[in-house]
Amino acid sequence: MAVPKKKVSSARGGMRRAHSALTAPALSLCPNCQEPRPPHKVCPHCGWYKGREVVAVKE
Repeated sequence: MAVPKKKVSSARGGMRRAHSALTAPALSLCPNCQEPRPPHKVCPHCGWYKGREVVAVKE
C-alpha cells in the first residue's frame, strides 16, 4: 500500500486547495420583471423565458 514518506507541509496543501474556493452563483436580471434569476433558466418570479410566458406562477 502506498504511504507518504514525509508529512505534506501546510504550504503545499494550501497550493493544492488554491482552486477549491466557492464562488457565488451567477445571476442575471429577468427582462420581464427585473428580478435576479439564474441565466438560461425560467424566471421563478414571473415564469417568463426568452420573451414568452412558459410557466404560470401562482401569486
